[in-house]
Amino acid sequence: MYKKLAFNIEEKILTIQVGTAKLEGELVIPEDAAGIIVIPETSGSIKYSYRLRYFAHLLRQAGLATILINLLTEEEATLDCRSKHFRYDIRHLASRLVGITDWLMLNPITQHLNIGYFGASENGGAALLAATERPMSVGAVVSRGGRTDLFSPALSYLHTPTLLIVGGDDYPTITMNEDAFNQIPSNNKKLEIIPQATHQFHEPGALEEVARLANQWFKRHLRSPTTDMSHPSQSSTYTSAASLQINHH
Repeated sequence: MYKKLAFNIEEKILTIQVGTAKLEGELVIPEDAAGIIVIPETSGSIKYSYRLRYFAHLLRQAGLATILINLLTEEEATLDCRSKHFRYDIRHLASRLVGITDWLMLNPITQHLNIGYFGASENGGAALLAATERPMSVGAVVSRGGRTDLFSPALSYLHTPTLLIVGGDDYPTITMNEDAFNQIPSNNKKLEIIPQATHQFHEPGALEEVARLANQWFKRHLRSPTTDMSHPSQSSTYTSAASLQINHH
């Protein structure tokens, strides 16, 4: 059963079966949500992913539904703590994301919502790869510090509106995302570089800026089913937000 919370928000802790894997998730749907954002995790239980849960909260404040989903089973996560094998297997993670997408499209609670992906680091790479597998189902994708080097040949098939966000002090990831940006054929793509931010975006105000940019992107592209043909006049942009001030608390 779905739990009705205050302020007309529905929340459900759930388990989604993808193949033989049972994946832990948390689904939260504000009233009149403008779309639903899939936010994958691979580092353990989503209950302890405090920064990711805070980020999802920022998206919901802007009127987006969210589903935080662990792409690894409990057994895989335990093995991954030692080997790091699963988190770098981008195709494995992307296949799980595709399964989650199919579930959202069939579930009566979510099937009316346009779908977006948000992923960070390896999960950002998985989100981009999964979007190439479901181009008619995923309306927008945002990658924060995405490991695009782990699957770069597939970027030439990415036509989903794509926002790449990188920290200004994360020089290796800037380089790989610049390369990825040039390979993506979508007419709706943008690269944003947030000054003074590192790969994990732990700096004060950095994560909030990521949420602001992501919210803008999702709101723009999830209003209706999106393809490149939907916005023929839009152009690709590459932005370094040099004037951005990161707030200190």
